[in-house]
Amino acid sequence: MRYLKLAATAVVVAALTACGGNVEPAAPPPPTEAAEPAPPTEATEAAEPTAEAPPVDACALVPKEDAEKLAGTRLEDPVPVRETCTYSGPVSGPLAQVEVYVGDGAKKILDIDRDLDHEFETLSGIGDEAYLEDGAVFVHAAGVWVAIRLVRLDDPAKYDKPLTELARTVAGRL
Repeated sequence: MRYLKLAATAVVVAALTACGGNVEPAAPPPPTEAAEPAPPTEATEAAEPTAEAPPVDACALVPKEDAEKLAGTRLEDPVPVRETCTYSGPVSGPLAQVEVYVGDGAKKILDIDRDLDHEFETLSGIGDEAYLEDGAVFVHAAGVWVAIRLVRLDDPAKYDKPLTELARTVAGRL
């Protein structure tokens, strides 16, 4: 029996060696010449730069002292993420958070709230357009949308005036 195992192993090794022994590697593909771009047939005009607004720093737009004034309490240092800035209340309380969104995200929040039939008050004389809802204000000025949301456990109407004042300040900064 022992000789059969050795013979079978030898046959397998021989078969594997025969399968891969005399195979020549594939030849690499011939090098291709890089085609030179054809000269332009007519003069091309320089592309006009796009009139894109420079990015706006959400934390600079609503600094910590303004966020604390809005919330009516001390807040932790800001946490900026892309076009947003979040100020949270201390873990010891009270519950408070101020969120600032700049750009398309701010407009998207407004659009979603409209789709959900939230009630809005139009704020005249602030930016190009501005809207107030419970716990939030939306401002459009200088081609930029800004949303400021306030989370507190108090009556949201208590914060309408501070939100409106902050909206006016933010519109002036844009």
